[in-house]
Amino acid sequence: MSYTTIETELSNGVATIWLNRPDLRNAMNDVLIAELTDAVRTAQSDDAVRVLVLAGRGKAFCAGADLGWMKSGRQMSEEESRKDTGSLANVMRMLYDSLKPSVARVHGSAFAGGMGLVAACDIAVVSADAKFCLSEVKLGLIPAMISPYVIRAMGEQNAKRYFMTGEVFDGTEAHRMGFAHELAQVGEIDVKTHAIVGHLLQGGPIALGECKRLIRDMAGRPIDDEVTLDTAGRIARVRASDEAQEGIASFFEKRKPAWVQAS
Repeated sequence: MSYTTIETELSNGVATIWLNRPDLRNAMNDVLIAELTDAVRTAQSDDAVRVLVLAGRGKAFCAGADLGWMKSGRQMSEEESRKDTGSLANVMRMLYDSLKPSVARVHGSAFAGGMGLVAACDIAVVSADAKFCLSEVKLGLIPAMISPYVIRAMGEQNAKRYFMTGEVFDGTEAHRMGFAHELAQVGEIDVKTHAIVGHLLQGGPIALGECKRLIRDMAGRPIDDEVTLDTAGRIARVRASDEAQEGIASFFEKRKPAWVQAS
């Protein structure tokens, strides 16, 4: 598919999706969201894709919603608005639920919905001088659709502050609070991103997806008999898979597993 607001690249198992509206700091409108949805769905269904990287062209990752698109929303009914905004919620859910790992490469501004995209990815690599802001309250709005992901990423206490103050904070603060996994000094974001992606490519593709499912299912659960049986069953099932058998064999044979060779 030919896109007008994003660019896609596939190299050595890594699908990179570039938000590509640099003159508008990659602000999102209905076209960009539809194209991003298609690109993420395509990457998920492509066996050649092992890892997905989300990035922004120009000087910013994503400045949030396009003000022109937001202005048109003033004329919508509540039902029309629900359908319109639901498209962004859907693409974040796709990223979050995908069994393929995703990495957000964040530089410049990541405001409002842009923060939601970052939080929906599995791993966030941010430049120290990146700027973050949950600016919705200053427009009389709330960060509703992005809240499940952002709260999980920054924690409830931090969310209380930044949801309500709309303050701008930088990459160093994002890393301190745990919203970002990796902090890159200015000019080094690609080095850091490539390093993370390199680690992900060492893992078995099925095992990576099972890890995502495991974290989602275990987070917050009490450690009881049910969890003990559940986790024992999961490792037994995965250990019997062809992928695990290849991984174990490669270890004892002192060679790389087939999925590393293929990448």
